[in-house]
Amino acid sequence: MTVGGEPVLRSEFEYSYNKNNTEGVIDKKTIEEYVDLFANYKLKVAAALAEQMDTVQSYKKEYTGYRDQQVRPTLINEADVELQAQKIYQETKEHIGADGLVTTAHILLRLPQQAGNDVQAKVKNRADSIYNAILAGADFALMATRHSEDPGSKNNGGIIGQISRGQTLKEFEDAAFALRDGEMSKPVLSPVGYHIIKMISHSDIPTYDSLRADIHRFIDSRGIREAIINEKLEQMVKATGMTQEAIMDQRADSLAKTDSEMNYLFKEYHDGLLLYEISNREVWEKASKDEEGLKAFFKKNKKNYVWEAPRFKGIAYHTRDIADVQAVKKALKGKPFDEWAEILRSTFNADSVLRIRVEKGIFKMGDNKLVDKEVFGMDATPKPLNEYPNDATFGTVLKAPKEMDDVRAQVVADYQDALEQGWLAVLRERFPVVVNKEVLATVNKH
Repeated sequence: MTVGGEPVLRSEFEYSYNKNNTEGVIDKKTIEEYVDLFANYKLKVAAALAEQMDTVQSYKKEYTGYRDQQVRPTLINEADVELQAQKIYQETKEHIGADGLVTTAHILLRLPQQAGNDVQAKVKNRADSIYNAILAGADFALMATRHSEDPGSKNNGGIIGQISRGQTLKEFEDAAFALRDGEMSKPVLSPVGYHIIKMISHSDIPTYDSLRADIHRFIDSRGIREAIINEKLEQMVKATGMTQEAIMDQRADSLAKTDSEMNYLFKEYHDGLLLYEISNREVWEKASKDEEGLKAFFKKNKKNYVWEAPRFKGIAYHTRDIADVQAVKKALKGKPFDEWAEILRSTFNADSVLRIRVEKGIFKMGDNKLVDKEVFGMDATPKPLNEYPNDATFGTVLKAPKEMDDVRAQVVADYQDALEQGWLAVLRERFPVVVNKEVLATVNKH
């Protein structure tokens, strides 16, 4: 098709149609049905472009933000990620050091900070007793379960898992790394208490190949790819002398030329943002703020707004004090409906103790059990509210809407539709749409 003389390619139409009409879509359109929707979309974009909305700085910033989310991952490849994975492994290996990894178990007897000599002596004697019992043949794991005060390891026979130097208390670490496999230390004092340490095993860090998959998962889960991309961008800036923005623009242009899916995704972002901005201005915001227009539209189309059954326009409320039931009605009598909420708040709930609880609205049968019972005479049982035992309603039963606010949401929606249809009629005059039927017949068939 052409829109205002500007060509629209079959490939763009196919991209949009196929993306929005997958098997899971509830309101799936035929190609013929989609033509009008697509043409309306292009008309609105044409109007936005004619007003140069795409040159506004705020628009440019938002568009490039969406676009760059797609472009950034393409700045690096798997080789870059692999290099980072190897770097992480090497740094970890250097951090672990020549002593490697050890698996240990311990029995901890805690010592309160600033404990006196007598308390420390008692804890030390208890640790010595446990140590001597193990030397005499008691099972270390069983003694840990019974006596250790480390909740994280006591139920696992005292085993605290694999550690390297720098991961725990220095006193514990020095004693543990001095042991050979199977050996047990005498009670060791640290800032938290006395430890009886057993060396389970020594091991070197596993090979890179055995950890490679885990390291790559770590990179993905911690957002490290973004850091790799940032580093790559900085390198490109230094190498080319270009700004990051210019590099991203250049990369986006290159992708758009070589990848049609990416090209139309960029166009979708570009046009979608324009569509939102101009539709908001011409239809959505205008409809929601044009009170005179809404009232005139309601008056003209009042016959379209009918209810299948009466509605209750009012409140269902609950009071602490029985006297407030009548006080509420007295406060609201003769006052405009849209002022009720503020009247009730300032009169009954201005203090820290709330005197009433209220639900305000236009209720149909089934919306509220208290309204169903008190107003519509239905067999309903309202749920009691703690501390608010007195239930009541106040308002008016309407057979049909009397004013626009009674059906505001529906009127706004219908007014938006009317504004949009009028706007589209103007746009079709301004930007004639010509569909090439021969090309349309080949969509998804070539």
